[in-house]
Amino acid sequence: MLQVYLVRHGETVWNAARRIQGQSDSPLTEKGEQQAHQVGERVKSLGITHVIASDLGRTRRTAEIIADACGCGVTLDARLRELNMGVLEQRPIEGLTAEEESWRKTLVDGTENGRIPGGESMAEMAARMHAALNDCLGLPAGSRPLIVSHGMALGVLVSTILGLPAHAERRLRLRNCSISRVDHQQSAWLAAGWVVETAGDVSHLDAPALDELQR
Repeated sequence: MLQVYLVRHGETVWNAARRIQGQSDSPLTEKGEQQAHQVGERVKSLGITHVIASDLGRTRRTAEIIADACGCGVTLDARLRELNMGVLEQRPIEGLTAEEESWRKTLVDGTENGRIPGGESMAEMAARMHAALNDCLGLPAGSRPLIVSHGMALGVLVSTILGLPAHAERRLRLRNCSISRVDHQQSAWLAAGWVVETAGDVSHLDAPALDELQR
């Protein structure tokens, strides 16, 4: 059985300011750095062998902190990036027009093929996230990888493993530096392949973590 840990990046300046990030970037706040160190403390005894991260700055920095605690390096993979949010990237959520808010809502309310103009659909993101996850199956026997990615990206990965369509209503909250785990296994009582062991654990954090749209 292969166990893969999934970590959302630490809090960023734009998370705190409620700005839409997507594939644009914003540095970790002091709290975000602290959250990453707390993840490192939590996982350093788990035998993590590989830390694989989105190539955006916020995930790369989070991954570097965790990898340092685990004594391994970081591999960057652009397939693990956040959803491309097109023309709404870098915009304050409170400043959207009614039309722009309607575009954003299609990403979370179950609209099939919903997308922001200039961006990508949840199905497109799910395809690249699953491709990156499946590449972990090619790691040497005994590997225990940890993936650092983003809230919507990890949310669609976990939700589709559970059998939901990529465009399903978004009901899984993965807060900054939450830890989830998926296993690839064969079981008499579970479907073969990827299964979800845990999702959204923040018990290692010493202060409440924000969801990107939840204060």
